[in-house]
Amino acid sequence: MERFKFITQKNFDELPKTSGVYCLASPKLKGEGGFEVIYIGKAINIKSRVKNHFQQPSYRDNLFIDKVSKIGYLETNSEIEALILEANLIKKYQPKFNVVWKDDKNYFYVAITQDKCPIVYITHQPFGSAQGKPKLLTTNYSLQTKYIGPFVEGTALKKTLKYLRRAFPYYTSKKHPKTKCTWCHLGLCPGPRLFEARLDSPTGEAANLRKEYKNNLKKLALILQGKRSAVLNSLKREMAQFSKESKFEEAGKIRDRIYNLQQIMAHSIVIENSKATQESNVGDIFAKVECYDISNIQGKFATGSMVVFVNGESDKSQYKKFKIRLMDTPNDIAMLREVLERRFNHPEWKYPEVILIDGGKAQLNIAIKVKNKLPIKIISIAKGRQELFIEGQKNPIPLKLLPQNIYNLILQLDSEAHRFAITYHKKLRKKNLLQ
Repeated sequence: MERFKFITQKNFDELPKTSGVYCLASPKLKGEGGFEVIYIGKAINIKSRVKNHFQQPSYRDNLFIDKVSKIGYLETNSEIEALILEANLIKKYQPKFNVVWKDDKNYFYVAITQDKCPIVYITHQPFGSAQGKPKLLTTNYSLQTKYIGPFVEGTALKKTLKYLRRAFPYYTSKKHPKTKCTWCHLGLCPGPRLFEARLDSPTGEAANLRKEYKNNLKKLALILQGKRSAVLNSLKREMAQFSKESKFEEAGKIRDRIYNLQQIMAHSIVIENSKATQESNVGDIFAKVECYDISNIQGKFATGSMVVFVNGESDKSQYKKFKIRLMDTPNDIAMLREVLERRFNHPEWKYPEVILIDGGKAQLNIAIKVKNKLPIKIISIAKGRQELFIEGQKNPIPLKLLPQNIYNLILQLDSEAHRFAITYHKKLRKKNLLQ
């Protein structure tokens, strides 16, 4: 408990407005002395969230809010760190008013199988006991599976895994097609090679790939246990060793992984402001997507649009429109570059997971160059040829081969970005005519 910084209710203004974990504590029984943690939560804004407990209490808050005499808090550098720290502290203190402990279905665990080609998934009930009530451990080992938890909020955990999967790609199924799947093209799956016949070979390429994959899963598990520094230090040692052996390509990959992991941990949005959220199947794929479109007539009255979809639904509060500064220059590539450069000059606009560009390979390449290694996947839709270009993939994917939900989302994004851009373009033309 000594890690928390404690205040009383009278000192709400001392609470930080940053992400982190907070606890509510009450005095122990008479004669015992000290305080007992009775509730632990995470927040994007600790001050705002704690105030809500007291000013707008839910039915669950009313069970314990009058017992609270002290408030503790711990700041974190990111929402992901807050999620992981919450899980570790719940395991440590076992606060009675979080979720009823005997009903373990309210908690979530990350499961990592321990077979030749491990997979990663989320489960409610990791393992049972003779009484049918599982023990709650931060990490548990069974014969075939390693479990990490408990995590309170499933939606936030899904988003966290989705981001971390970009740094440490993993399988979610014991079967894989012989060719690359959609997740492979998005850089989230290791690919079909580990499932080839020579998987059992103790040496050779398959053995090396298997060793690297399992090593990455160990790092993923450490991240989920709150050991980010240990993982980064391990990656830095690996990079140094590759450099020492003049394996500069491998060292470069590790360098990029370190950078991506740091960006993911610092900028990912995983905690919802609302108490209850619903996530569609499309939301499971892309938490936040930005789509861009350019509208002009021979370079005149050129505009750019940025539309934002969160969990598969448009969020118009995050839309942005750009009056392009290139004067009378009919150059869609240069216009797109200007819009993206202006967007990336605003890191306070939370970065998306995916950016969709209207255009082909040229538009894709300029977007990749402008983003400058930020952990954002760039995709580009060539509507004429009905193809999707994906960053890191040489050949485009026919739209008809995409899963239906991804196909529908991409078309909806592109249509909305075009509508928003041309609406602003027409407004500028009309204003010019009136002048």
